[in-house]
Amino acid sequence: MSRTAIPLACPGNWPYLKCMAQPISTQAGMMTAVPRQGRVASMIVWSAATLGALAVLGAAALWFYYGTAVFFEMIAAGISACF
Repeated sequence: MSRTAIPLACPGNWPYLKCMAQPISTQAGMMTAVPRQGRVASMIVWSAATLGALAVLGAAALWFYYGTAVFFEMIAAGISACF
């Protein structure tokens, strides 16, 4: 291959180059987001937070009802039953 530069377009063809160098309009191609997707995501996050809070409250209730020794033995028995 030769090391000389090859022009991509003829120097006298500026109308072609000017037409090709125009920016693309993003207003026509832009789509708006559906509001329901945000609501569904928000509902999933709030449901997960609620379930996490209920689990923590349940663990605290068992802790206060059974005491620490029995509570830790119940947790250990549950973990060993899973594995």
